[in-house]
Amino acid sequence: MSDILNPSVEKYIRNIIPTSTGVLSDMEEYARENHVPIIHREVATLVKVLTKTSGATKILEIGTAIAYSAITFCIAMGKIGSITTIERDENMCRIATSNIEKSNLKERIKLIQGDANDVLRYLDEEYDLIFLDSAKGQYNRYLSDLLRLLKNGGMLISDNVLYKGMVADDKLVLKRKKTIVKKLRAYLTTITNHPELDTCILPIGDGVAISCKKAGGN
Repeated sequence: MSDILNPSVEKYIRNIIPTSTGVLSDMEEYARENHVPIIHREVATLVKVLTKTSGATKILEIGTAIAYSAITFCIAMGKIGSITTIERDENMCRIATSNIEKSNLKERIKLIQGDANDVLRYLDEEYDLIFLDSAKGQYNRYLSDLLRLLKNGGMLISDNVLYKGMVADDKLVLKRKKTIVKKLRAYLTTITNHPELDTCILPIGDGVAISCKKAGGN
């Protein structure tokens, strides 16, 4: 459980979501067995809906892990669309590459190995949707590049922003997590008050922020 919702509500939501099949099901099992963080199943459902309703066909992801979310985005886009995804961990990149090949999506998913702080500054394309799911303490540091790369009217989705409820309640904050919580709070303050963004925060999964870039910054 994520400690965000009432456990019975969260369990109910997860139980009514259709079970994954094929490669995605295998990846979920691998993530459970190897303690690899991937997006919660209800968050996967949310990003599918947002991808389809926004009509996004060009997506940037920061934080590939084993490529579970990258493949989920590709499935949501249908037969068209591409995603560029950034991952710094070499072992995760190897596993992600294997999963992408098993999904027959290597022509649509471009995996870049490297630190996002270094990679983002060199990207110069425009994206319909950006999914931020990497080092939580770095979110604010990435933001200026993400806004530069996001088209007007585009969507920025930030995962894990409530961080097991700690961001919302000091009583839940573990001592070793104080710095990350502080930085996530600063990030949420920034994106909810940013003149270029309209932002809402949803208490599902581990907390998801959805931001829309205003046309012309209005």
